[in-house]
Amino acid sequence: MERAIVITPPEMRRRISWPGPLGWAGLALGPLFVFALFLLAVGADPVETYRTMLLSSLGDWYGLSEVWLRATPFVLTGLATALPAQARLVNVGAEGQMAMGALATAALGALLGDKLPMPLALAALLAAGALGGLVWAGVAGFLRTYLRLNETISTLLLNYVATLVVAYFVHGLLKDPDSFNWPFSPPLADSARLLTVGGTRLHWGVLLAPTAAFLVWYLLTRTFWGLRWRAVGGNPQAARRAGLDVARIQLVIFLLAGALAGMAGMIEVAGVEGRLRPTTAMGYGYVGFLAAWMAGHHPLWLLGSSLLLAVIAVSGDALQITAGLPSSSVNVLMALVLVGVLARGTLFRRSSQAVTPKGGEGHD
Repeated sequence: MERAIVITPPEMRRRISWPGPLGWAGLALGPLFVFALFLLAVGADPVETYRTMLLSSLGDWYGLSEVWLRATPFVLTGLATALPAQARLVNVGAEGQMAMGALATAALGALLGDKLPMPLALAALLAAGALGGLVWAGVAGFLRTYLRLNETISTLLLNYVATLVVAYFVHGLLKDPDSFNWPFSPPLADSARLLTVGGTRLHWGVLLAPTAAFLVWYLLTRTFWGLRWRAVGGNPQAARRAGLDVARIQLVIFLLAGALAGMAGMIEVAGVEGRLRPTTAMGYGYVGFLAAWMAGHHPLWLLGSSLLLAVIAVSGDALQITAGLPSSSVNVLMALVLVGVLARGTLFRRSSQAVTPKGGEGHD
């Protein structure tokens, strides 16, 4: 089979090399500029709002602790997106996998009570959370690898199913009898709670996020398994001809991704809320998905993008104070960041596309 040689005239190279440094700066600052216009439209001072948002999230120890606390599930759910991306899989299901990990954690916590010492109880809950996310991701992985169902659609739809499953249990079997009819599970025993730091809500479980990011990076770049996974992502057909079981590798990657998201659910229950609610883990998976795309699915860069999104999320309360807007208005800024990420990807693809002149020579 013949294909055309890539020939790019100098004038075309100059044209498609845009955006360049100024262009990339525009894509980075564009969301902030558009959000400033949004603030002006609602009668708020953009400069004062941005200043207050920064001070509320980075101005003191409490704000910094809240940023890292919020970034932890972003990192883990982002890894649940970045890891399958190495094998050309799109996992939009970290939201549901985190919710099922939280459900498994709350169920085991209610069963154990205070029967185990803290180290064993936390280890058991972490394993339960990972298993819950792993099983839920395994459903989508099985549908993808053996029934050829598009994983983007299946993982997205399973998020809604997971939300309904959690709601079913907190309204039924796991409902706290002392909750005065509020839908949440019984509180975890003190021996099953992650210890906090310095009088804040920050707990020792946040160390799991950078640890997991480093381990995933090491697994992908320094191990034989990582080489196989990247081979599948680079060219599945060539990997299959080389004797690799592509379907099995993709399923294993899905299972590991689900376990990472499930551990985020465990941390949220055992470290932050202390019990399961219908809203536990809601929204974290989608922000983690955005963080993974912002980082180009690089496990270590994901730490930075998650921290940035955590700053935006934590500073949302400042919008209520300075602009009279609901804290959920930060979702507008996150949506604009997503548009910027998508624009960056589109422009990068255009700048790297080959230009094939009519009548060009070719070779095998």
